[in-house]
Amino acid sequence: MKKHIVEQTVLLASVTKWVILSSIIGALSGALVAAFLGILSYSQESRSFLGFPYYYTLPFALALTVFLVKKFAPEAEGHGTEKVIEAIHKHSGKMKVVTIPIKLAATTLTIFAGGSVGKEGPAAQIGAAASSLFASIFSFNDRDRKKLVVCGIGAGFAAVFGTPIAGAIFGVEVLVIGVIMYDVLLPSIIAGFSAFMVARALGVEYSYFEIVNYKYIGLDWEILLDVMLAGIFFGAISVIFIVLLHKIHKFIKSIKLNPILKAFIGGLIIVILTMIFSDVYLGLGFDTIKNSLNTDKFIYDTIAWYDFILKMIFTALTLGSGGSGGIITPIFYIGATSGNFFGHIIDGNIPFFAALGFISLLAGTTNAPIASIIMAMELFGIELAQYAALTSIIAYLITGHRSVFSSQILFLKKSDHLDIELGQEIDKTEVNFTHDFKFKKMQNMKDILEDKKKRFRERNKRVK
Repeated sequence: MKKHIVEQTVLLASVTKWVILSSIIGALSGALVAAFLGILSYSQESRSFLGFPYYYTLPFALALTVFLVKKFAPEAEGHGTEKVIEAIHKHSGKMKVVTIPIKLAATTLTIFAGGSVGKEGPAAQIGAAASSLFASIFSFNDRDRKKLVVCGIGAGFAAVFGTPIAGAIFGVEVLVIGVIMYDVLLPSIIAGFSAFMVARALGVEYSYFEIVNYKYIGLDWEILLDVMLAGIFFGAISVIFIVLLHKIHKFIKSIKLNPILKAFIGGLIIVILTMIFSDVYLGLGFDTIKNSLNTDKFIYDTIAWYDFILKMIFTALTLGSGGSGGIITPIFYIGATSGNFFGHIIDGNIPFFAALGFISLLAGTTNAPIASIIMAMELFGIELAQYAALTSIIAYLITGHRSVFSSQILFLKKSDHLDIELGQEIDKTEVNFTHDFKFKKMQNMKDILEDKKKRFRERNKRVK
């Protein structure tokens, strides 16, 4: 009896501790993200004061972004979430506080000028950096610091997208592929709710996600077959985007020029592409996402079949050239528009498949299928969840051992027939077939050939 009393007392104290701490972290992150979103919104509205197209400023904005980041906070480079994952795995969650203002300024510059990035990565990085500072001020140990930083990631996502549970799950799922950190689950969810409520109280609105009702979608074998094909399609799109993103980044990095000059040239190339094609591939692209998901045929038919391809290129060029911003919003854009395209191919329900693409690309490119399924419920309603679960898991598996986040640690391989070293960063893993798979594959082929020979001999005997 005494043992049980001691155990329950300790557990109650632990729960109380983390409810209090995660609530504080969530509130702090929510307030900072609300301020960040307010500044971002004001900067976008101020484009109207320019006497020329706003994207003409992109070469200068990217050059200034690279200068600020390299000069004051190299940790603020890239799309944000990647650096937070790296900080947790390699630096016990320690992050410099200067990351917050530099990341805010760099992302605002990039999005103002039309860089194809999102706002969620910087929000997660700002929340994580604030959490790290909180841990340093109150002298928390490394284990608790990591937990607080994970809470900051989830809180940042929750405050941006208005999805407290999905944001929290994403924060604990995205760090290690194949493992959900259950010891951080409660704090992360509490932080997500806290951040969401504080951000909403400070005026952040989430109405742009209340898009479509899917209650009229039935459940039958024909739809399930189309959904499974869609999952394979979204997995293939995820692979293409990840490979393109890394290849362009590596190519630009290999060019022997000053990084600021490379950023300027990269911005110039994006401006030229915009003049050739359209400005719909710039910035956050929420209008295009909404149009893809709209139930009005005259609206969703405005989406071009190649929109997702060009968005991939614009995003890869922006980030590869040194732009600062998130990767998730472009993933939503690519997912929704590719889903729109898939719906047209099979002559299916266009907004339905656009919504599945929206969710499934997140699962495939980030290796976070659980968070993606929960996000489907939070954004689109429970009616979509059964289909989103299927496409998200298929896309996650089809993508293989790749990710837009190179610092993710691989804990679980996606097939027993693959030989891959676990415990490594996903970008450093090498994949091979297992000997067992090769043997079975060869044996099966041999059996098929022997069976064909046997049938051929029997047919010849009958002819004779």
